[in-house]
Amino acid sequence: MSIHLITGAGSGIGEAVARRLRERGDEVVLLARDAGRAKELAGLHPGARTLVGDLGNPDRLAWAFAQQSLPDRIDSLLHIAGVVELGPVGGLSPKAWHFQLNTNLVAPAEVTRLFLPQLRVAQGHVVFVNSGAGLSAHADWSAYAASKHGLKALADSLRQEEHENGVRVTSVYPGRTASPMQAKVHRQEGKEYDASRFIDPESVATTIVMALDLPRDAEVNDLTVRPGR
Repeated sequence: MSIHLITGAGSGIGEAVARRLRERGDEVVLLARDAGRAKELAGLHPGARTLVGDLGNPDRLAWAFAQQSLPDRIDSLLHIAGVVELGPVGGLSPKAWHFQLNTNLVAPAEVTRLFLPQLRVAQGHVVFVNSGAGLSAHADWSAYAASKHGLKALADSLRQEEHENGVRVTSVYPGRTASPMQAKVHRQEGKEYDASRFIDPESVATTIVMALDLPRDAEVNDLTVRPGR
């Protein structure tokens, strides 16, 4: 039985991945921003363990984890949580930049740092669910795209640093995926949201589980997933 630590398991891609792994008998540990959210995740994923730590405040993660019982082994660390706030460079405040950079980039780096000992023991796998915005930036997406471009750099550096320790690192770049985040993006863009036009989270979950299940002689470094319709 493998043990997976997952962020963003409350909806969308994260919810689909957590459910699949749990249903096949793996143990999942779900990161929640506070105790109330931990209770919600436990109800959504019966039998899952929860861990509390606010990704929006990465400076406090080490302290938060030190107050809790942590798994001795982690076979995969799945960074799926993310936030977005659109706006032109001329209109985005430092608060908007910090909000996205902290949650989308600094927190994944810190969580990875804190759990590297367990990942090394297991010769585990770190998966960063990035975005098409991590490969190409467009108008009004500067802060989000910057956080995702940084996430790519984090993954690429980590892959080289941990190769000798047997830790695999994968970046997944989904196109627009039907999710609460996508609905929020459409509200910010002033557009009508039609979930049927976008990738089903289950399809992205399939690619993530595939990467996790590859034999040890192979590693997916970068995986781009685009809408098929």
